Amino acid sequence: MKITGGCYCGAVRYEIDGEPQASLQCHCRECQYISGGFPAALMLFSLESFQLTSGEMKQFRRSDLERPVTRHFCENCGTGVASETPNRPGSIVIKAGTFDDPSTFKPAVAIYTCDKQDYHHIPEDMTAFDKRPG
Repeated sequence: MKITGGCYCGAVRYEIDGEPQASLQCHCRECQYISGGFPAALMLFSLESFQLTSGEMKQFRRSDLERPVTRHFCENCGTGVASETPNRPGSIVIKAGTFDDPSTFKPAVAIYTCDKQDYHHIPEDMTAFDKRPG
């Protein structure tokens, strides 16, 4: 699978050449902060399949957490593009809204539904997990 994408202003561009490891909706409280209140639409890929084709991403990592997620974003427009989690070493989590063709995203599962808000939608036929599946 080949996917191209980038940030809102176009300064950061990337391509992915590889099969997704997962495709999911994340309802955790942290994703709600990052997205502005809704679950995050995410696809995971091997880190080696991801390549920046233009621009650079800034990183943010909370210093008060023992195992923080590293968030990658455009310093110009602020678009959150990707993240790396210590729970999935060697993988990169890409925000589906940054794909040139967001219809590529087909979520298979919903995770962290323990934090789901009443206005979040999970399709009835989608597998859902209270936390992160083991």
